[in-house]
Amino acid sequence: MSEITTLPNWTALGPALALLATALALLAVDMVDPEESSSVLLTGTSVTGGLVALGLALWYLFAGTGQPAAGQEAPQGALDLFGGALVIDAMSLFFTVIVTSVAVLVAFASHEYLRDHSYQAEYYSLVLLAATGMVTVTAANSFVTAFIAIELVSLPSYALVASLKTNEGSSEAGLKYFLVGALSSAVFAYGIALVYVATGSLQFDAVTTAIADGTPFTSLLGVGMVMILGGVAFKIAAVPFHFWAPDAYEGAPAPISAFISSASKAAGFVLGFRVFVDVFGGAMGVFNWVNAFLIISVVTMTVANFSALKQNNVKRILAYSSVAHAGYVLIALAAFTGSVDGEISILGAGMAHLFVYGFMNTGAFLFIALAEHWEVGRTVEDYHGLGEQAPFACAAMTVFLFSLAGLPIGGGFFSKFYLLFATVTGGQGLLGAALVINSVVSLFYYTRIVRALWTEDAAADLELTEYPTGLYIAIAVAALATVLLIPGFGVVIEYAEIAARMIGG
Repeated sequence: MSEITTLPNWTALGPALALLATALALLAVDMVDPEESSSVLLTGTSVTGGLVALGLALWYLFAGTGQPAAGQEAPQGALDLFGGALVIDAMSLFFTVIVTSVAVLVAFASHEYLRDHSYQAEYYSLVLLAATGMVTVTAANSFVTAFIAIELVSLPSYALVASLKTNEGSSEAGLKYFLVGALSSAVFAYGIALVYVATGSLQFDAVTTAIADGTPFTSLLGVGMVMILGGVAFKIAAVPFHFWAPDAYEGAPAPISAFISSASKAAGFVLGFRVFVDVFGGAMGVFNWVNAFLIISVVTMTVANFSALKQNNVKRILAYSSVAHAGYVLIALAAFTGSVDGEISILGAGMAHLFVYGFMNTGAFLFIALAEHWEVGRTVEDYHGLGEQAPFACAAMTVFLFSLAGLPIGGGFFSKFYLLFATVTGGQGLLGAALVINSVVSLFYYTRIVRALWTEDAAADLELTEYPTGLYIAIAVAALATVLLIPGFGVVIEYAEIAARMIGG
């Protein structure tokens, strides 16, 4: 079906509205009695709002909302809202599922992590406001909407990274993230302005038409495309725009590191897919962004993986791992040949990898949150012997790490396999070889952490006396999802390819 049965089209914004309403409700609850606000109530409200948004997104996606009816070609069936400023289709809903799933896990895991935090309502509200921005990014159909949505993601994220006010590392990370993010936003906005001058429009469909009809301002258009590429590359932490990520992830509360590295990355990629494949797909004669993404993809995965080998801080290892996975997903853009119909497989594989990555990466960072809760330290050596006292959590961490590496222990194996298969069948041997080689390299630093958990002797004073329920449940759900994505990957790739067909159809 192309619209929501018996409901007006604006209700397709239900996931974003649910997240926004919950964020405002949290602030209202805190205003009534800021001293006595129950952490259980705040966590429960946040998780409930996230689950409502997730449930709506799944309902709309499975019901076929915004998808072509039988015999139609994409993007027919997509729901245009507010004069085409927003579009709800299979692609926006697919990525909304990723964002809301991560937001729910992070909110649940933050309950014990925030036990001594003085501003819990503000924390949860900022998480949900950032998630609202991410969901809006997935539906953006104009450069103005996209820029505003990105800022709605960025501003709460800066505050969340620096939310550990008594921690110098958190404050420093927040400041670095803000400064680099502000510069990135300025570059992105200037690129949008140049595209407007060259095409006379800011709405994606109109820009595409202007490019197809030919524009006399090709130089301005090319420079604008380069600047927009830089803005997108910053959001997904691709080399050479990645240097903020290790510091931000290390200094931020671990649940926020999970949130930014998983949900924010997904939002950045959905913008990249829409803008470059859909809007700039016919402008490669002006600026060959495919070759640019090919170089960035290979360099990103290679630099990140070899940088991770030299790290001893587990959070920084996973930060570079997150950068490397951005390089893997960029294969979907680097392998584009100019025909969307012929690229459904590779685009769908990239989207499917983001879906699986959302669970396994979030789970890995939540394990770090658990270790920080136990105050065992942050280096690989500090994790020695944890498997003896926390076998379930360490088993889950093993699943996350080996799935990130691409071993057949989680859904990461199939998502990487589909990426590899798509590159080989598409004649992109260089990208396929880079994917395989870098996956092998990553196995070394993932195995190093696993070995520390299970085979090394624990410190004499290591004694875990508390097993926080919220963190354990969040880790268990992420681990279960990662494992179940092995038999359930067919459903993921099916909807990922449906989402891919919505681009530029």
